Amino acid sequence: MRIDVLTLFPEMFDGVFGASILGKARDKGIVSLNAVNFREYANNKHNTVDDYPYGGGGGMVLKAEPVFSAVEDLLRADGQLDEQPDRTAAAKAPRIILMCPQGQPFTQRKAEELAAEDRLIFICGHYEGYDERIREHLVTDELSIGDYVLTGGELPAMVMIDSVVRLLPGVLGNESSAVTDSYSTGLLEYPHYTRPASFRGMEVPEVLLSGHHSRIDQWRREQSMLRTLQRRPDLLDDAPLTDKERKWVRDQLMELKRKEAEQLSRKAIPGRGI
Repeated sequence: MRIDVLTLFPEMFDGVFGASILGKARDKGIVSLNAVNFREYANNKHNTVDDYPYGGGGGMVLKAEPVFSAVEDLLRADGQLDEQPDRTAAAKAPRIILMCPQGQPFTQRKAEELAAEDRLIFICGHYEGYDERIREHLVTDELSIGDYVLTGGELPAMVMIDSVVRLLPGVLGNESSAVTDSYSTGLLEYPHYTRPASFRGMEVPEVLLSGHHSRIDQWRREQSMLRTLQRRPDLLDDAPLTDKERKWVRDQLMELKRKEAEQLSRKAIPGRGI
């Protein structure tokens, strides 16, 4: 896979692209990671990439031309740009992803979708926003990592790239790790334990020490469902559960409500009610 990031601050990616899982994946040749300063594509003597918005208003708007030119230069280098100016070969074009708080929320499912691509281009903006023609005529996706605004798109791009690259074959030491991650199965991941089996009076669940793989698998599945019920019950609506598992979840929900009611009754002060 090849990933290019268009940014005004390429130095922000030096450490991220060279360290940990991303650095190892690049060293293995599994992924090519490049940061491109699109200021180099400004067509004026001051190399400005932003301007005042038409119609007035606060802030500056990222100009269309340097972003279009940078993307076209990348496509041209790959032989993916049509010979006629301002026309890209749509059938061959990579996914071009705009970092934007207005975009579709980034999820594990989206990460898995992007991991199936051979080529990704991320666009990181600054200032008040983008010239709308970038959205309408250049990008294929607009993505957001949350309902808040950052000073630029660099941090969201780093988050998404890390999430995507770790899914590529050969990147993680254990190929099953990504498959059992939270959200990959539709549920939150089950608890993990390691040595020692007893630590300060806190014990590892006996089933994990049993060596009985089918019991361990069942325990992990139940713990995933229980943790999802406790922390993200909204995920259970679309989770791939059997009828038996859904009944188990309903029983656990009733038990949780019973325990909550008991705790409330214990907190009640006699004679004053609750």
